[in-house]
Amino acid sequence: MLNKTIFRNFVFIFLITNFTRSIQCNERFKKPTVLIAILIRNKAHTLPYFLSLLEQQNYPKSRIKLWICSDNNIDNTNEILRAWLAEESEKYHTVDIYIDEKSNGFEDEESNTDWSLLRFTHVINLRQEALNYARKIWADFIWMVDADIFLTDPNTLTNLVSKGQVVVAPMLKSDGLYSNFWAGMTEDYYYLRTEKYQLILYREDVGCFNVPMVHSAVLINLNMVQSDWLTYNFTNLAQYDGPLDDVITFAVGANNSGVPLYICNDEMYGYIMVPLGKDETIKEDLHRLTNIKLEILSEDHLSLSNSMEKFISSPKIDTLGLDNIYMINLLRRPERRTRMYRLFKELGAHVETFNAVDGRMLNESALEKWGVKLMPEYEDPYHKRLMTTGEIGCFLSHYIIWNKMLEYRYERIMILEDDIRFEPFFRQKLDFVLSELNTLRNSWDLIYIGRKRLMEKEESWVQGSKYLVHAAYSYWTLGYILSATGARKLVEAKPLENMIPVDEYIPILSNVHPRDDWKKHYPVRNLTALSTNPLLIHPTHYTGDQGYISDTENSKIIFDNQASNILKTREEL
Repeated sequence: MLNKTIFRNFVFIFLITNFTRSIQCNERFKKPTVLIAILIRNKAHTLPYFLSLLEQQNYPKSRIKLWICSDNNIDNTNEILRAWLAEESEKYHTVDIYIDEKSNGFEDEESNTDWSLLRFTHVINLRQEALNYARKIWADFIWMVDADIFLTDPNTLTNLVSKGQVVVAPMLKSDGLYSNFWAGMTEDYYYLRTEKYQLILYREDVGCFNVPMVHSAVLINLNMVQSDWLTYNFTNLAQYDGPLDDVITFAVGANNSGVPLYICNDEMYGYIMVPLGKDETIKEDLHRLTNIKLEILSEDHLSLSNSMEKFISSPKIDTLGLDNIYMINLLRRPERRTRMYRLFKELGAHVETFNAVDGRMLNESALEKWGVKLMPEYEDPYHKRLMTTGEIGCFLSHYIIWNKMLEYRYERIMILEDDIRFEPFFRQKLDFVLSELNTLRNSWDLIYIGRKRLMEKEESWVQGSKYLVHAAYSYWTLGYILSATGARKLVEAKPLENMIPVDEYIPILSNVHPRDDWKKHYPVRNLTALSTNPLLIHPTHYTGDQGYISDTENSKIIFDNQASNILKTREEL
């Protein structure tokens, strides 16, 4: 019996020792080698961001070889590329670069955004050349990436390598339904709409999925035998009768050879630009780029390389057609302030920061000084509690700005909170709304541009409008446009004498609130509140999301004397 015990202990120690050695040995293994192949044409507007984010990939640069071809440019793509390489190239194992300064297009192109037969042939040949070169140098992987993608997850390459697939790509978002994969393909090799596509795109299903096509950020594992069957050249495909298109020929070759293509949405890997049509110009691409940058900046993922900053031009700064724009921010939330400043710079918005009244700093004497008396009947509909000091501070912040508007005799202002993200084409959509207001000449006091609708019934459209509806009972004051008449109505109703949260007060004054016992404190309820449809801004986080913080909810209930007075008043009522 003793011998068996000794033997078992010996086996256990042997297994643990070898397991530990195996881990230590694996830690000593170098990462697989990766050839990153990049084709660039007229990408001066995206290249500084693409290169900066590529540089931030955590994969060891000593294990990366760059293969870059830049040709047929009519912008300063090559200047940007050389500036980045001068600073970064030595960090990589090697860099093979081909820059053609003389070429400026193909004979059969109708424009520099047109994908003609000669252009497709050229790109196919370049991709095949990169693939052949990667095989020749015995690279473990080749990563085909386009210069108009933005890899915001610094672990993208590391994660893809670990998937263990022959071909895999990270799912990339755009400012629309476009992405870098298809979930269906027709018999003649074109896009087929499927339910699966949106489930993957919106991450309702999460993981890695076998799909008929991936492109723009495709990682190929050259150590796997099946990778030898992959090609970009349609002449290598038996009986191919499809279009001359590099991503289609690659996909068809893989599908016909039984090589699965995977798209992974297990992480938020980054973004992709929607391709330009042949009749579109770089100006349209710049608008789309602004939308993508707003998304990236909202997530605080973009840090430009030193060599790239000089190639970035900021838009002209103005107040977006309004008299002023205010952003409410607590001094103890500098990270939100910094993030919003980046967004405003990208939008070209001149915004005045208002240092919010901090509920943590309020006390009973401060409320007496303000003349704040809380509405006796108020109780939070969801949490069944009295007002918090954070909600009081929030109300006072908005109230002060309303008074400022009247003091400075502004006609139209915008008030924003600091936990928002902007819709794609925000500036253009706001222009449409403001132009429509001038054309319709309807009377209005307040226009929500971000809110939470609480009524299920459909809201009626403003007569003659394409963008505005009459706002029903709504929560949140994320952002709204306020007129001088609206500010006057909000102030003259004397809300500090019967204070409730600001997002309850506005629906009361516009006479859409369901609580009659609250509305009775405000007999004049003639605020005309509208809303953009669709909304122009949204919260960065919703309740329950990782990273969600509410400075109004996460604060203490009002002070003891106020609370006891309210409870006493309720008993008397």
